[in-house]
Amino acid sequence: MNNKSLVDFKGKKVAVIGLGIEGRDAINFLLEKGADVTEFVVRSPGVYRFIPEIVEAESRGVEITSAIKIFFEECPAKIIGVTGTKGKGTTSTLIYEILKSAGKDVYLSGNIGKPYLGLLPALKEDSWVVLEMSSFQLMDMKVSPHISVVLNITEDHLDWHKDRNEYVSAKANIVKYQSQSDFAVVNEEYETSRNFANLTKAMSTLFSKNKLEAKFKEGLLLRGEHNLENIAAAVTVGKCIGVSEETILETVRNFKGLEHRLELVAEVDGKTFYNDSFATGPQPTIAAVNSFTEPETLILGGSDKGLDYKELGNAIAAKGNVKSVIVIGDTRKKISEALDGEGAGINILDLEYSPMDEIVKKAFEITPDGGVIVLSPGAASFDMFENYKDRGVQFKNSVAKLKSQLL
Repeated sequence: MNNKSLVDFKGKKVAVIGLGIEGRDAINFLLEKGADVTEFVVRSPGVYRFIPEIVEAESRGVEITSAIKIFFEECPAKIIGVTGTKGKGTTSTLIYEILKSAGKDVYLSGNIGKPYLGLLPALKEDSWVVLEMSSFQLMDMKVSPHISVVLNITEDHLDWHKDRNEYVSAKANIVKYQSQSDFAVVNEEYETSRNFANLTKAMSTLFSKNKLEAKFKEGLLLRGEHNLENIAAAVTVGKCIGVSEETILETVRNFKGLEHRLELVAEVDGKTFYNDSFATGPQPTIAAVNSFTEPETLILGGSDKGLDYKELGNAIAAKGNVKSVIVIGDTRKKISEALDGEGAGINILDLEYSPMDEIVKKAFEITPDGGVIVLSPGAASFDMFENYKDRGVQFKNSVAKLKSQLL
């Protein structure tokens, strides 16, 4: 990225639209540069690029920018950008861990890690920044990262974007402005993602979980077939940068994943607990179900977003190793009905709105030795908890309490 200075902001009025984490980060940065907080408009990623107010301001000659654009202009370090419909956080974090293990001066930012504008004072030319990048951030970008990682591109955020084409076009900006000295690391298992390799001047490297060497699939703490795609992406990036295979392999095998995303919590008397509280819809819960072959107890349910659970019921019945399902919260009856027709032989317990301590204790009691207990609700959390993080933390605390009681 170039080192263009933002001294032009000094004394000018700058409007920051959207006061999320990025918006506040942008305000702090701009105030330090002498701007008044409207010759510039700084759009936060949650604000649609083409709302009437922004379009009108642009027509009057107001420059529209964003915190991510400012970061790319000011950043002296090499940037690794990661995008995709699912898996961005896990892949970004694993890439960060691989580079850290290799002794690199590396930082993690985007939707996870630290706000990126606040990183600028610490960054040098030999630093690396791993950025998780959403379609909201990429939508009006005119510059791409040194290494762009494209995961699975499927339909998402269509309540925000005008249509699927706009969503895909926004994602494509991550590779569109690369040069021949850059790298595009692309998942070839999805047609839309694969096509991104044709949109860049960079050296394209295709990856897939099927091409991932066997040694990177063995001895993993990170569970889930879907996570093999994330591992394959991170391994490919590590090789592009020149990290030794020994370092990559050791890091991959020691990586536990992100908190609340199929997170290994603890083993208690031969039964293993996993926290997948981030699963707020049926699809990630289906992925969790398919991640285990051991006898499995699932904890499902939460606040009702009007979702259909028939596909989840089919997946649970087809897997065969799910022995018990504990249903909780507003969706418990809907989930039970989806299982009644498909999940013959599965033990279904309705614990309504019981405290998490009771839920965990009952799950432990009904799970056979060598089995797994997975909190993967497939629903939002607001009926019983503050948010999915609170739900996951309560689950982990209850597991720790149970373990201490059994010592």
